[in-house]
Amino acid sequence: MNTLFIAGHAKLPAGMAAKSIYETLTITAEIDKKYGVMIEVNCTLATEHGRQYIANLLRGHSLRDGIDEPLEELKNGYFGKAGNALASALKDLYKQYQLLPV
Repeated sequence: MNTLFIAGHAKLPAGMAAKSIYETLTITAEIDKKYGVMIEVNCTLATEHGRQYIANLLRGHSLRDGIDEPLEELKNGYFGKAGNALASALKDLYKQYQLLPV
């Protein structure tokens, strides 16, 4: 296989629908080994619409380029309660990517 599977985690804020199901928010990504591009992305937001929004926001981005751009897009486009948790989970996912052997 030419892809990797990585997950990033963060605590959810109180008062969220997903908090009743999960204690943490998770972003998972299937990543192309050669180019670091996120091919498929999912997260544990409660609604399908929210999960699809995050998938569309992150899909196609190369982790080789860092995460400043998707973090900025998240900040400017997502206004739900999970914004900080999503940013933290993305940072954790990126940290996991950086720990991979080259």
